[in-house]
Amino acid sequence: MQRLSINGPVIAALFVSLVTVPGCGPPPDVAQTSNASAPNTSSADKPLDGHLRMVALLEQVRMDAKKNHQYLGDGDLRRLLAKLAEAEKRGKTIALPLRFRKALLLRNLGRTDDAINELLNLHGLLKQSGHPQTVQVGYELAVTFMRGAENQNCVDNHTGESCLLPIRGSGVHINKEYARQAMRYAEETLIAEPDKIAALWLLNVAAMAIGEYPEAVPEPYRITPESFESQEPFPKFPNISMMTGLDTMSQAGGSIADDLNGDGLLDIVVSSWGPGDQLRVYMNSGDGTFRETTEQAGVIGIYGGLNLNQADFDNDGDIDIYVMRGAWLGELGRHPNSLLRNDGNGNFVDVTFDAGLGDAQYPTQASGWADYDNDGHIDLFVGSELNSCQLYRNNGDGTFTDMATEAGLQTDRFTKGVMWGDYDNDRFPDLYLSNLLGPNQLFHNQGDGTFIDVAPEVGVTLPESSFPGWFWDFNNDGALDIFVGAYTSNIRSVALSFLGRPHGSLLDRLYQGDGHGAFRDVTEEQNLTGPSLPMGANFGDLDNDGFPDFYLGTGDPSFDSIMPNLMFHNLGGTGFANVSTAGGFGHLQKGHGVAFADLDNDGDQDVFMEMGGAYLGDAYLNALFENPGFSNNWITLKLIGATSNRSAVGARIRCSISEGETKRDIYKWVNSGGSFGANPLRREIGLGQAETIDVLEIYWPTSDTTQRFEDVAVNQFLEITEDQETYRSTPRQQLSFKSSM
Repeated sequence: MQRLSINGPVIAALFVSLVTVPGCGPPPDVAQTSNASAPNTSSADKPLDGHLRMVALLEQVRMDAKKNHQYLGDGDLRRLLAKLAEAEKRGKTIALPLRFRKALLLRNLGRTDDAINELLNLHGLLKQSGHPQTVQVGYELAVTFMRGAENQNCVDNHTGESCLLPIRGSGVHINKEYARQAMRYAEETLIAEPDKIAALWLLNVAAMAIGEYPEAVPEPYRITPESFESQEPFPKFPNISMMTGLDTMSQAGGSIADDLNGDGLLDIVVSSWGPGDQLRVYMNSGDGTFRETTEQAGVIGIYGGLNLNQADFDNDGDIDIYVMRGAWLGELGRHPNSLLRNDGNGNFVDVTFDAGLGDAQYPTQASGWADYDNDGHIDLFVGSELNSCQLYRNNGDGTFTDMATEAGLQTDRFTKGVMWGDYDNDRFPDLYLSNLLGPNQLFHNQGDGTFIDVAPEVGVTLPESSFPGWFWDFNNDGALDIFVGAYTSNIRSVALSFLGRPHGSLLDRLYQGDGHGAFRDVTEEQNLTGPSLPMGANFGDLDNDGFPDFYLGTGDPSFDSIMPNLMFHNLGGTGFANVSTAGGFGHLQKGHGVAFADLDNDGDQDVFMEMGGAYLGDAYLNALFENPGFSNNWITLKLIGATSNRSAVGARIRCSISEGETKRDIYKWVNSGGSFGANPLRREIGLGQAETIDVLEIYWPTSDTTQRFEDVAVNQFLEITEDQETYRSTPRQQLSFKSSM
């Protein structure tokens, strides 16, 4: 038998380099990717109509990804296995770190049990020799056992309480052995390395999973139960996705909630970022369930997409869809995006190439729609992670022209969030870009087709490593504010915050606008001081009090990023309370596309979230949180542009209401909300205890006109067309989710 001999410093360095898996940020080799060429889309190609051309191109991307995709392909594993076989011929000293990497790659690809076996064998060898890297392998064993426990329980035996923090009730695991093993190796890690806070967190979560928290956690490592309580009481929103047909198993992706076929019911579209993952369409059946119509909708072969959003780009009265692809993949992410035109019945044709949007193929997951030149046709800005961004001006004939250079928008700061809003009330929408690499930018629209970055001047450049964001009016003063999420936390900082210790992460930022061009940072005074690591994110009004709340889907690709998604309740514009656990929103799986939408037409907003991680081994089921109902009133408005763009994006709504002797205004703008997940373009507005709307005003910036209606009844659906003196009350088909029957 060959004697095991390990060179400590050399192998330690190898382990450090091999254990580093990419975060949900630019890959370490973003500038040194393979020489695989982008798919050929030149005019010399065999003639195809635009839709079939896109399907063929995406099939080529799918096939190439099997070996080259950094997160989903098996090329790295195959190459490593060949290298490992060669290394083992020369002795185990060289092969050990390669075996460690092999285990991590197996886990990434969803071969969890194989990864566990590899790590167990490696752990035994290292422990036998007393090598310090035993601790690191032991920690990865704990993480991998926990993922296996989630697969056996939260996926295979899924309930509405699965993976909700704190884990309790039907969320407690049926098959407990893997979670027990996670506890064992997490505790061993802590004994050897007491400051490994991530292991402490994992120990507590695993104890919850088997129903033995807190007593099974040794006191020195115990997070107190009180730490998991919300900052205020809040009703529970049950996860009912499995009862409605929306519990799709997927990886990271986007979501849209909107009415695709004009029947007054909100439908769902979801994507998953894998190059072979099918875009899925779910139509609202009107009986509390959704039926998948992907094939009928004509999108078979429309693969991938980390994010989605919607707009009526051709002003024909229905919702079209934009799909963003290639994010996080550097040069290998030169995938085409898709523009899907709706025929009005929820059937789609890919018109990307016909519309002139197919030539710029750069990695992205960020875009936004707005009529930046107020010509009545909605335009599109696409943020790039690798090259300059694009500003596509809508020509009004179904085609677009890239005007980024002429407009002064040739920015290349790894854009992760695109947000439009008229922050200074001059009628022209301005553009805020959240950038992962460098300061954020606020481009002021000068009204002549050009923009200038004023972010340093008005103080909205932070955080410098950021992700999702949006314009909104969180305090209902009529001026747009900015929220932008910091993407610098990790599981250690999350655990430290639950321990009540300084977490050291950059804060998300909330900038309060004055409506005249100035902003003030109110992050801390609004109680937004915890770590978050947001990806998918959006805002809505959970309790119909007229003040917007928001939900952050958290995490990164790391398998140990087992952290709760976060819901914040707006306390009347005076601050935000974290109600994640009380409301049942603290899901521990990776959260992506978020949509607030009244999916059952009962007047309050439910919350849909597309879920799943970056790797095949980290897939999960999408969630739908049903609103239990509050006692407040509401109004739902569908605005139709005439001079303005048909879907009314950019229009401002003011509801003047009285609650007893108290009078106040509620402001909303027509858009799809945040930058990762899309709310419906119809406006669902909470009115508190108001029994009527004293004054309802719609301001149309393109035509610079205001419609005014008085004494409008609450709790109804209205359709309002620009320039019309009256509105139309539309029938409301109220549904009942299956969970409520």
